[in-house]
Amino acid sequence: MAVKRPSANAPSGFGGGSGAGGRTRPARTANTPFVEAIRAAFSIPELRKRLQFVFLMFAVYTLGLHIPIPSVDHDALENYFKTNGGGILSLVDVFSGGALRNYTVFAMGIIPYINASIIMQLLTFALPNLQEMAKEGESGRKQIAKYTRWLTVALAAVQGVGSVMLLRSMGLLLNHSPFIALHIVMTLAGGTAFLMWLGEQITEKGIGNGISLIIFCGIMVRLPYQLVNVFQLVKAGSVAPWQVVVLIVAFFATVIAVVFVQLGQRKIPIQHVRKIVGNRMTQGGTSYLPFRVASAGVIPIIFAMSIQLMPMTLAQMFASWNPTLSQHMRDFSDAISPGRNPLTGLIYAGIIVFFTYFYTAVTMNVEQIADDLKKYGSYIPGIRPGKATMEYLDRVMTRITLAGAVFLALIALMQYWVPALTGTGGANGFTLVGGTSLLIVVGVALDTMQAIEAQLLMRNYEGFIK
Repeated sequence: MAVKRPSANAPSGFGGGSGAGGRTRPARTANTPFVEAIRAAFSIPELRKRLQFVFLMFAVYTLGLHIPIPSVDHDALENYFKTNGGGILSLVDVFSGGALRNYTVFAMGIIPYINASIIMQLLTFALPNLQEMAKEGESGRKQIAKYTRWLTVALAAVQGVGSVMLLRSMGLLLNHSPFIALHIVMTLAGGTAFLMWLGEQITEKGIGNGISLIIFCGIMVRLPYQLVNVFQLVKAGSVAPWQVVVLIVAFFATVIAVVFVQLGQRKIPIQHVRKIVGNRMTQGGTSYLPFRVASAGVIPIIFAMSIQLMPMTLAQMFASWNPTLSQHMRDFSDAISPGRNPLTGLIYAGIIVFFTYFYTAVTMNVEQIADDLKKYGSYIPGIRPGKATMEYLDRVMTRITLAGAVFLALIALMQYWVPALTGTGGANGFTLVGGTSLLIVVGVALDTMQAIEAQLLMRNYEGFIK
């Protein structure tokens, strides 16, 4: 294995140095196995400390998933999820690692923070004051982050109240005292606030995006339960072996497709002109502007699922007040289910495509990008600066967003198609191929690997991705 030795002028910690005794570390070659990269990551003291901190926070999060909230009939709630699917609560349960199903202190999960972040992004786009604050740099971002935290606590409290009302309407509360309800709401809001703090600690002292890693951990902690569930279905004869093979093939095919789309970019070449800065002239050069194919991520699927599951949730809330209206809403929810027929599937896919374009338009301001390029003397070869550049960027973004939107729609529909084909979903149990879950897990894993990659490259390691 080739060894790259640091030069005499190389500072400690770079050029392969360990920082202790000046020992060198081996650089990865093209044929070095993946395990060698992990070993290299743990051989760097600073990176090892960060990774250990992440795993410690995962342990704390997993422990909180098993601390139940009192005064709730947990057995009845578990049975309700098995028989009814949970309505919109199933969406929250996906991101909470099953904490809502067991109604633990982390039952609300990190969903209120996600909602608060989306709301703040939309408000930053719509309100001039927040736009100016976002342009102030680090101080402005800290202030927006502060507003996001307060909004998260408020949304967690509101969702906690709605959760308690829903449990009361279903007869799952063992004690109907207002003080017990207040205690539950405060516990739920406190659990979400703690998870938000935990995510920020991971971002600061660990590696990668802390909030994303919390969601990643919540989904992965359910994987053993799903594997055991599928095994029991096969043992009981409810699922045939060929269906399990289809399930496994679909799982790995989905992972590969998500990897390709998540890493897919349209690189637009940018030419930088020479300009005078102070008493010297800076050199011009060529770089590129990366436009991601799936820039909206999983947000459009979350929006579409919320709309699709809303009638069932309302039916559950009105069950004790107006049984007739509740039954009508249940029938309507069944009629618009994406897995019911091809037409409802196309409608669901159309909603995802619409929200993909909407969210991309909100988060990607091509007019601002074109103005920034013109301001700093950069241009796209063959395209005039200003309006022509904006129109070109808008055209490119529209085309690649269509590809990303269609992919998101297919991924979202897989969680209805695959269980129907393999018989491993619905009333029989859970499926390993949950499009939304896989999209999050693979995306977070790739982002975290790239963060580790950056740390390894600083020390002349090749890293994970070639």
